[in-house]
Amino acid sequence: MARINRSVPADGAGFESEYGLRPPLVCTRPRRITVQLFAISDLHLDYEANRDVLNDMPSRPDDWLVIAGDVGNNIDHLALCFDVLVPRFARVVWTPGNHDLWTRPSRPDEKRGVARYDRLVRLARSYGVVTPEDPYPIFDTADGPVLIAPVFVLYDYSFRPDTVSLQGVVEWAAAANCVCADELLLHPDPFPTRADWCRARYKVTERRLEARPGNLPTVLVSHFPLEQELAVLPRAPRFTPWCGTRLTAGWHKRFNARAVIFGHLHIPRTRWIDGVPFHEVSLGYPKQWSRRSRAPNRLYEIALAAAMDPVAK
Repeated sequence: MARINRSVPADGAGFESEYGLRPPLVCTRPRRITVQLFAISDLHLDYEANRDVLNDMPSRPDDWLVIAGDVGNNIDHLALCFDVLVPRFARVVWTPGNHDLWTRPSRPDEKRGVARYDRLVRLARSYGVVTPEDPYPIFDTADGPVLIAPVFVLYDYSFRPDTVSLQGVVEWAAAANCVCADELLLHPDPFPTRADWCRARYKVTERRLEARPGNLPTVLVSHFPLEQELAVLPRAPRFTPWCGTRLTAGWHKRFNARAVIFGHLHIPRTRWIDGVPFHEVSLGYPKQWSRRSRAPNRLYEIALAAAMDPVAK
């Protein structure tokens, strides 16, 4: 349970994003009320069954919702998601996944790489949705305030065995019939490679988290798992190179996280590491969620670790 009544920039007053995009106006609630934090990821709205799930999701006008990436394969899917969910929640926080950044050959006029990301950020802001380029909003809990920090870092192929080189990692994965469509559809322009874009995003994000006001505790929100040990895919064990970066190892301790929210794996679960809950909150593809006992339109309520002195962590 928590209370919300304000928001502040992660870098201090006058914050502007790395891309020169102005943050949305911050709206404060006229009264303090008890609210909850919910999350979902990997909606994959290119599937009709998933669009039906989206429409069936509950309305919780006093609560917050985190959307942790892979809403769909094009910008229309993201707009549809916001059309449906933004009016149903007090506040929505979003970070992109790899599918959101795809540019398909059938749409050669679409923006690529950083330009595409910028366009998604502008769309989200037009709905009042918080993005990785915006001030981190404060979410008040019974144990004190936390920052909800959406991060966009991508991956750099470092979730691989030490015996496999960066140059040979795609071939290593392909030998087990694992090749991510990102190799054809996720363009890093103007960076030479996706790994280069990942390193640039890591540096930007690290600076913002280090500059957070008052060294406040966080809820970190990423599409990709922030710890390599979480990237376990029993049915596709060599898919891990496209699942994150070793650069983010230990961020939950370094930035005093009380929870970490992520998706990408399509294996919803909560795992505790160093006393911090890591919530994988994906819906996934219809053939995946249809096998679960959980109702597909049921959102994940986010549990937080107990507040503690950041020095102790």
